[in-house]
Amino acid sequence: MIDRSAPRGVLPAAEPRGVQTVQAALPVRPRTGRVLVLATVFVCAACGLVYELELLALGSYLIGDSVTQASVVLSVMVFAMGVGSLLAKRLRRRPALGFGAIEAALALLGGFSATALYASFAWLGESRPALVAFSFAIGVLIGAEIPLLMVLIQRIRRQDAGGAVADLFAADYVGALAGGLAFPFLLLPLLGQLTGAMLTGTVNAVAGGGLVLWLFRHDLSRRCRRLLVTANAAVLALLACATLLVDDFERAARTAVYGAEVRVAAQTGVQELVLTGPSTGSPRSLDLFLDGRLRVSGYDEYRYHEALVHPAMTGPHARVLVLGGGDGLAAREVLRYPDVASVTVVELAPGVVRLARTDPMLSALNARAYRDPRLEVVTRDAFRWLRGPAARDRFDVIVSDLPDPGITPSTKLYSQEFYGLAARALTPGGRIAVHAGPLTTRPRTFWTVESTLRAAGLFTTPYSTGGRLSGFTAGPDRTLGAADAPPQDWGFVLAARGRAPELRVDGDTPALRAVSTPALQDAARDAARTRPAGLPPSTLPHPRYS
Repeated sequence: MIDRSAPRGVLPAAEPRGVQTVQAALPVRPRTGRVLVLATVFVCAACGLVYELELLALGSYLIGDSVTQASVVLSVMVFAMGVGSLLAKRLRRRPALGFGAIEAALALLGGFSATALYASFAWLGESRPALVAFSFAIGVLIGAEIPLLMVLIQRIRRQDAGGAVADLFAADYVGALAGGLAFPFLLLPLLGQLTGAMLTGTVNAVAGGGLVLWLFRHDLSRRCRRLLVTANAAVLALLACATLLVDDFERAARTAVYGAEVRVAAQTGVQELVLTGPSTGSPRSLDLFLDGRLRVSGYDEYRYHEALVHPAMTGPHARVLVLGGGDGLAAREVLRYPDVASVTVVELAPGVVRLARTDPMLSALNARAYRDPRLEVVTRDAFRWLRGPAARDRFDVIVSDLPDPGITPSTKLYSQEFYGLAARALTPGGRIAVHAGPLTTRPRTFWTVESTLRAAGLFTTPYSTGGRLSGFTAGPDRTLGAADAPPQDWGFVLAARGRAPELRVDGDTPALRAVSTPALQDAARDAARTRPAGLPPSTLPHPRYS
């Protein structure tokens, strides 16, 4: 029999086997009800994408290697969404109750996901299992939303399945766009990871619970309404209490990760910055962590910075460019030469520069380099800056004091294209010194950096020096100083045009504690014996660091 209620030219939607779609008794007109359902789809999609981005960002901060973490989170969530869609078939007989329960659970899990990951990292030292578990659980709940919303929207007004799916997915995709833009531009900079996730969970619970408890309240028995009201109230209460206590939680977690003497903890636009150690006394007790990785240790940072900077300063060095090094320590070594006319520091994170200027311990460690009138700071991405007109001014020395090449966001700063731009900024006799990661523990990464510099047309001299800072990651057992970090080594490559630069320090070099010409040349000979054959360079379309 033909359904006369269907619009002309439109076949009635097929009903799921065993499920009869009956028009709901609504407190508003059907057109308004459809708008409210689609608005809820928009909000829930935005919240779902924020949860996904929270997991991606926090996984990258805590575990590192953002490509791997993104692949794990996305693949697990997409698979779980398929599982959730299948499981939603069992809830179609009571779609309003099922959707309300799913949104309450999603708000709870999504709102506390970032907190749980951080707690797992802080007290257990491992957040990968929690990352996979939350990705799967949140993906299952997100995947169950659309099938139930499809049933609910058909209860408002019957239409062909294609049209209903088109409307739902249009609202879903636009909501995902809103969530994707809100996360980096609003939630992360204004609220941070933990509070941002809790606010998202609150919005999710209000939108999902409000739709069911008001628009579809006649579809629920009194007992079901009472159950959903209690569940949503409990979720909102938990999120509210957690938001009030989030600062105390963060302090406790940071103490578990970094030790008791956390003096500064801030989320800049690009990274988490933590400074530990007393506010007075010797700067040797200072530790600076960026995204959980020990970047500066007052204990022996001089070994790293002397070995990085001074071999490159042999020869003309009137104009020096420092890429990275916002802590001011590489600039400190450069400014020890009275004949240096200018130093340009290009640093992406303004928070690091601000801390290096104002913190009494860090500014003492960098010998108050930022007060020197010869120093200029540029807050920009080094790759973009080298492509701009300012980099066409030739530099006698370039010091590349950048994060380890194995960290995914740094990969482009160790590419053949990047070194080609750097070589273009050198004077004909100029030199570039590059931090290339540890030679002993990660030789393939080190020699890939060297191979990439050669592919950019530069002649290289690789070497290394000993220390304890390289790559040390904070964890739950970290309660002492950087002296307790496992001993490793720092690898460097000195490069120049025309011929391989000689590895030495001049006689007029300022007094050094850790670097001498014989030690450097011995280190270069030792490094050369470990050179593998045939390593290809790393490029932007084909990165080769792991």
